[in-house]
Amino acid sequence: MTIPRLLVVDDDPDMRSMMTQFFQKNGFIALPAATEKDVLTHLRAGRIDLILLDVMLGDENGVEICARLRNEQDVPIIFVSALSADHQRMAGYEVGADDYIAKPFNPQLLLARVRAVMQRARRTPSLAYRRRTKTFRFDGWVFDGKRDEVHSPDGYLVSLSQRETALLKVLLANPHIPLKRDEIAAALDVTGSDDKPEAQGRAIDMLVGRLRSKIETNPKEPRMLRTERGVGYIFSAEVTVEEDA
Repeated sequence: MTIPRLLVVDDDPDMRSMMTQFFQKNGFIALPAATEKDVLTHLRAGRIDLILLDVMLGDENGVEICARLRNEQDVPIIFVSALSADHQRMAGYEVGADDYIAKPFNPQLLLARVRAVMQRARRTPSLAYRRRTKTFRFDGWVFDGKRDEVHSPDGYLVSLSQRETALLKVLLANPHIPLKRDEIAAALDVTGSDDKPEAQGRAIDMLVGRLRSKIETNPKEPRMLRTERGVGYIFSAEVTVEEDA
């Protein structure tokens, strides 16, 4: 249940902010960037699942940036640009872009195209490893992805509810990444009769509290599932992943 991480690359601060906020509201971790230096900094800092890249970036050219990235990266790239002539689109595809969307655009259409590109990017490995499951190890604990079971460092099976298990999966897939409550809610599809942000936030807080009571030695002073002041929560334990045939 990895939360997808997008990089929004645009030198227009208003457009960059609008796109970042839109994707954050739709269950993504959206990170802003304005230059090639920003892009490389984000790529070195952690996982990026897709890049939304403008063509005209002040003195920089997105097509050239994409060409350089393709020498080292296979991350999906979608151009989002006001330059929409056929030869401009072809230039984008020729350097390895996965899609090209013209400005102005319908945000819902952009969202659909992003999801489609990410699904295509995942399809090959998901088919190759469709019979495999993952085992996660963290701070002496073991989570069996095949059985959805978690074992304590002492070897005891700890009973988790379906929702607690889903939260643990999100945390294990995103270690050391500060996650906002609305990002966690979107990943868990927390909905109900009262879907206001405040209600969702309280539901996540309660769920975190229940999970802490089961995996933390001292739930009041958690070492793994910590509160990140002003943001939400962060899973600070080192996580190793094993692929089981």
